[in-house]
Parts: sequence; structure tokens; C-alpha cells
Amino acid sequence: MRKIVCICGSGLGSSFLVEMNVKTILKDLGLDLEVEHTDLGSAWPGVADLIICGSDLYDNCKRFGDTMPLQNIMDKNELKEKLVEYLTTKGIL
Repeated sequence: MRKIVCICGSGLGSSFLVEMNVKTILKDLGLDLEVEHTDLGSAWPGVADLIICGSDLYDNCKRFGDTMPLQNIMDKNELKEKLVEYLTTKGIL
């Protein structure tokens, strides 16, 4: 796994917030992966190994690859729990 992309509707505030939280969690886990943010219109299939988005965008994002929807993008605990579970199932943790 090399890259995670956080996607929101406009590619500004919420995806950037999630990106920063992902970077913090990965650092705490001792992982060095590329993390970016973008808007839905700029994404394409294969843009990343994992896409993280709000649950409202899940149906639009899942066509791009592995997608992790968040019920509450502000909830760092939800993000960490789901990210650790995903990385564990992929054999990265």
C-alpha cells in the first residue's frame, strides 16, 4: 500500500481535515504512507490504494477502488478504528 486519498465534494476543508487526521494516525502507528486530499470530480479509478470519504459520498467513490466511508468525518476515534482494521486486514499492521 502506497497511497491514501481523502475525498469530499469540493476538495477543500473536510477532505483536508481528514487528511491531517489520517497523517497523525499513521505517524502514531509508525507508518509512512502518502496521503492527499481532493474533490470528487478530480478522482479516477486507481487514484489511490484506499479512498476515505464521508458516508454521503460512498456510492460515488467506491468505483475508484477500496473505499472507507466515515459516518462522522470529525470523529478521530471512528477514523482510527476503521483505518487500523483496514490496515490489519491488508497485512500492513
